[in-house]
Amino acid sequence: MLKIARWCLDHRKKVVVFWVLVAVLTTVIAQAAGRNYATNFTLPGTESQRALNLLKREFPTQGGDIDTIVFHTSSGTIYGPHVRGAIEPLLARVARVSHVATVVSPYNSVRGRLQVSPDRRTAFASIFYDKPPNQLAQSTGTPVLNAVHGVHVPGLRVAAGGQVIENAEGFSVGPATAVGALAALVILLITFGSLIAAGMPLITAAFGLVTGVAIIGLLTHVTAMPNVTTELALMIGLGVGIDYALFIVTRFREAHGRLGDVRESVLEAMDTSGRAVLLAGTTVVIALLGMFVTGVSFMYGLAIGSVIAVLFTMLASLTLLPALLSRFGARLVRPTRGAARREAAGKAPRESFWRRWSEVVRAHPLILTVAALAVMVAIVIPVGGLRLANSDAGNDPANTSTRQAYDLVAKGFGPGFNGPLSLVAEIHGSSGAAALRPVGSAVRATPDVAAATAPRISPSGAVAVIQVYPRSAPQDVATFNLVHRLRDHVLPPLEHSSGVRVLVGGFTAGSVDFANVLSNKLPIFVAVVVVLSALLLFVIFRSLVIPLQAAAMNLLSIGGALGATVLVFQKGVLSGLFGVQEAPVEPWIPVIIFAVVFGLSMDYEVFLISRVREQWVKSGDASGAVVDGIAFTGRVITAAAAIMICVFLSFVLGNERSLKEFGFGLAVAVFLDAIVIRCVLLPAVLELLGPLTWKLPRWLAARLPHVNIEGSAARDRAPSSEAGEAGEADREVARVRS
Repeated sequence: MLKIARWCLDHRKKVVVFWVLVAVLTTVIAQAAGRNYATNFTLPGTESQRALNLLKREFPTQGGDIDTIVFHTSSGTIYGPHVRGAIEPLLARVARVSHVATVVSPYNSVRGRLQVSPDRRTAFASIFYDKPPNQLAQSTGTPVLNAVHGVHVPGLRVAAGGQVIENAEGFSVGPATAVGALAALVILLITFGSLIAAGMPLITAAFGLVTGVAIIGLLTHVTAMPNVTTELALMIGLGVGIDYALFIVTRFREAHGRLGDVRESVLEAMDTSGRAVLLAGTTVVIALLGMFVTGVSFMYGLAIGSVIAVLFTMLASLTLLPALLSRFGARLVRPTRGAARREAAGKAPRESFWRRWSEVVRAHPLILTVAALAVMVAIVIPVGGLRLANSDAGNDPANTSTRQAYDLVAKGFGPGFNGPLSLVAEIHGSSGAAALRPVGSAVRATPDVAAATAPRISPSGAVAVIQVYPRSAPQDVATFNLVHRLRDHVLPPLEHSSGVRVLVGGFTAGSVDFANVLSNKLPIFVAVVVVLSALLLFVIFRSLVIPLQAAAMNLLSIGGALGATVLVFQKGVLSGLFGVQEAPVEPWIPVIIFAVVFGLSMDYEVFLISRVREQWVKSGDASGAVVDGIAFTGRVITAAAAIMICVFLSFVLGNERSLKEFGFGLAVAVFLDAIVIRCVLLPAVLELLGPLTWKLPRWLAARLPHVNIEGSAARDRAPSSEAGEAGEADREVARVRS
């Protein structure tokens, strides 16, 4: 780390020019190339995926998405000349839109029979696309929306819904990025009391983010990335980028108060906090890359985009920031007063809040441990009621066409018509087609089935499709139970008696399979990330306690985040405050929350524990090291947490439910981790354990690689006896190597 820092200081102009050129060039190229978002959503081995594969094979022009155009008249019926005269030309225009294979009109006396409501005031047309929505450009549905918005007939409401339409409408994160950056600036100003010092982390994070986002845009042409990837990357990158720079700038100011030399202060900051940033960033990347373990292709693009954002903000903190500090560092260290001046000089003053709090922790570790655990367990309990499912269009903003279409269909036909199931049957000749009659009868007689269409036979005669409309909404528990009832109880006996194999597919059934796949893969994903991160901490901190403690407390933070998310988004507690309705949690939210929160929790773990270890190496006093660690890092960890909370909560201002869930969950996780875990539970537990924290068998210490996370300065200033197990372990390593 010192070699990199020295090179950046010696060539600071080259470093700054390099970052400016990279940011500008990548942005220009990315804007010229455009973005090609696509969702590579496949679930190999699931029933819904097998059904989709059959549809693609047997209905090559109709194996894609099925959207709807819904219309309702307040006077007369849909057969009135003023309604029919507007709708039929509209459907003819939509039928000519690129990638639209066919449009089934409600005026079709055969196929459109179920598409007219009982009161004949509401009807819907089905739009069959030739490709799934994840394989179509985001703008594919725009001509359909334009055509729908072009209908102006008094008393006639028209709206379009479906996945392709939803992609075309897009979503808005509102002023999230601006609000998050402004909040970060205010917190940094309060923390540093200097505009230049406050602006330095923002500038560094901005260069890393601009470059990262541009590269993400370019990668959309190489690999599939969902359209929320950039927003997630911005959310994560802005938070960690500012935090990494904040820790380095804080350590620089502290070192300058003691050394009085800008260059040496930058080198010490990079030698200590820079090492911690590298380790913290590595753990975040490990956690994010762990999403590949799920085997769900949808998660890959999210993981890649988030990793790019973290990597570039981390690289900017480790290269661009020291170059800037060497040039403007003197302006960051104007004389301060009182406690701030003494802390900048490397002394944790007894009268500071964090020094006083650390003494409280030292005096009452057991009581604080029990209290903190009680708080965390209480917040984690709601996770037991977590239900994973894709929320339906009933949760979209009221001004969107998809929400209006959902409401019209639900009112005219019932909510289940917004999420039909596709029964895909493999048949063989006329006898196979005849065997479908008992299938249709049994399905229609199944509780919670509102209606089912007549079979539609493929051109080859090998496959038939029956559309089944549930009585309940796509996201309801009853609909999920219906999918399982059809698969487990209704269809197997019919398959056994008739020899016709029937698969339950469609978007709603795919949502059931998606939730099941992620639920089954989540334990493996968690185990891989926890084990790899624990091994990394074990090697870095040379302690058996630290990795175990980190894993347990990080899981508590994640559990608390998911528990709060269940309360607000699933149970509806305070949901009005966040502009959401009760609905299940998106299946991918727990996975990515775990990945990001585990990584961010490791950030605070590394920054606090590295400082505690640094004090331990210097003094050999385990209790005093904990007290000093909190006194030195408490203020900066809380400032960093406040910045992240503001950044993450700002995404609640947008209209995308999944981003609201994600931003809220991360904000809660950071709050709990920084306040309850790092400032109460962790130091209290370390106080209870005392020197046991750093106990390591000599034979094991001698075989571990030595990573100097606490920096060279701490070793140089350590007592000659190297008091404590840290010194003994190091001496044993030296003896074995000699």
